[in-house]
Amino acid sequence: MTLVELLLGRPLATEDEKAERIGPAKGIPIFGLDALSSAAYGPEAALTILIPLGLAGVAYIVPISVSIILLLSIVYFSYRQTIMAYPQGGGSYTVASENLGEWAGLLAAASLMVDYVLTAAVGISAGVGALVSALPSVQKYTLPICLGILIALTLVNLRGAQETGAIFLVPTYLFIVCMLTAIAIGLAKTFAAGGHPIPVVAPPKLNGATEAVSAWLLLRAFSSGCTAMTGVEAVSNGVMAFREPAAKEARKALTIIIGILGLMLAGIAFLTRSYGIAATPPGEPGYESVLSQLIRAVAGRGLFYWVSIGSILVVLALSANTAFADFPRLSRAIAQNRFLPHSLTLRGRRLVFEQGVYALALLAGGLLILFGGITDRLIPLYAVGAFLAFTLSQAGMVMHWRRVGGRGAGKNMVVNGLGATATAATAAVVLIAKFTEGAWITMLLIPGLILLMRSVKRHYDRVAQQMETETPANARDLCPPLVVLPIERWDIVSEKALRFAWTISPDIQALHVECGEETDSLRQRWRELAETPAKQAGLPVPYLVILKSPFRFVIRPIVDYVLNLEKENPDRQIAVLVPQLVENRWYYTLLHNNRSQILKALLLLRGNQRITLVNIPWYLAD
Repeated sequence: MTLVELLLGRPLATEDEKAERIGPAKGIPIFGLDALSSAAYGPEAALTILIPLGLAGVAYIVPISVSIILLLSIVYFSYRQTIMAYPQGGGSYTVASENLGEWAGLLAAASLMVDYVLTAAVGISAGVGALVSALPSVQKYTLPICLGILIALTLVNLRGAQETGAIFLVPTYLFIVCMLTAIAIGLAKTFAAGGHPIPVVAPPKLNGATEAVSAWLLLRAFSSGCTAMTGVEAVSNGVMAFREPAAKEARKALTIIIGILGLMLAGIAFLTRSYGIAATPPGEPGYESVLSQLIRAVAGRGLFYWVSIGSILVVLALSANTAFADFPRLSRAIAQNRFLPHSLTLRGRRLVFEQGVYALALLAGGLLILFGGITDRLIPLYAVGAFLAFTLSQAGMVMHWRRVGGRGAGKNMVVNGLGATATAATAAVVLIAKFTEGAWITMLLIPGLILLMRSVKRHYDRVAQQMETETPANARDLCPPLVVLPIERWDIVSEKALRFAWTISPDIQALHVECGEETDSLRQRWRELAETPAKQAGLPVPYLVILKSPFRFVIRPIVDYVLNLEKENPDRQIAVLVPQLVENRWYYTLLHNNRSQILKALLLLRGNQRITLVNIPWYLAD
């Protein structure tokens, strides 16, 4: 087994694609981790904004969370309609493009791409934040740990959907069990104590209020808490990853994900208020996550605490997998419409869209490095793209039901229209509240991506226009090309190239750049080495051209000669035969000058339709 097979697994055949499809059990870890894990940082993000209110701020987390859960419910019912209408996978890009037009589709695509990159970065940084809460001594290693997790996730996702789901299965369900158990214990103790439970380990003492409550502050807290809704669209994008009936299985997975998320958000909000738990300033000494404080208050710092914190750490870090599952699929859909490079449509050795996985890893890694792996620095950029995509998807579905009509279309239009209105209002709130904190960066990235995709499409359209033809092949007025054969010295590769040249043309020019004794030897022996054998075999005699190079340049004289030859023969094709050594070990190439590669590159850049390059390889043995 090679190292590549050990890391990525053995290649899968195309016919194995159906076997790689998954059910709800594996669909939850693959497509639901982002949504589920956001319960660990969504409420904390809201509580962080409420820090200036002191103890009074904790009381506001319940109404804020209720508002988020109501919005989540609206989006849930809207996406159930989307999955039903687009069983082949109806993410925001597809729905908006088909129903609202190209520009709306590109806006949805750019918004989602930004959101997925941020999903990967925020998920990993939040996971490491949970680790720092439990082990403050590792805080200085935050960024290296983040990048290590990113590399591990990239490798796992290159192994295919089945293996990814199997790897994430245990930590995902352990996280769900730990969270629901902690909430159940906390609720039981709260009700038993008449609403005033005594924490096993008291949370940090809250500071007094330094700011008065205001509508603006609450809106900011709500917009930060809305990060708990990111990832909801993932299932609708990945419908075709589910086994048949795909739409039914996808809807089942979406229902389970949203149901569990809603329970966790409600339970966390209620218990943080009951136990008086507030956020601590992230990235500063003494930082402890809200969930860490909550579990300590409910169950103490025993085995259950460490198992729970471990599961939170793992799931937060793995939540980036939702982006890895959906970003390549989204990129493929966009690339199929020629707005992104065609290579993004190709499946790799494990039936995964590998180029999309690599692109996401590089972009998320850049963000982690730029922001030092600190979650709080990334959160302000988050959620704007997600809610723009939500809005466009639901608005597109309204137009879809209006167009197709039929039984139930009116009810569906109401559901999707309500979803579009709610998410549009939320997107506006999030954008305004987070604009000065970093959301402006997102609003620059999204138009920038749209312009980039449009430029890619223009390029492909221009290429298609130039390449397209219905004209039959022109078989008249054909003549052999002028063959140019660069020769450094006479050797077995040159001999092979000359033999090939004789098979395609009677006009052969061997080019040699003057270089002292080697040139003298080649000039003296050319008759013996090439001209005499040609005459004896009745073949055309190759003409030796010696190019002078007073400044010892080798490549430039050859390129200039070929270009001049092309100008002097406007009715002929020029075929340049490039002899090339091929080593059986990549590192041996470092021992050679590799001029052939440079020559080909320059001729490709400066040449035109009448210059053709032909590789003449010679494979070296050990």
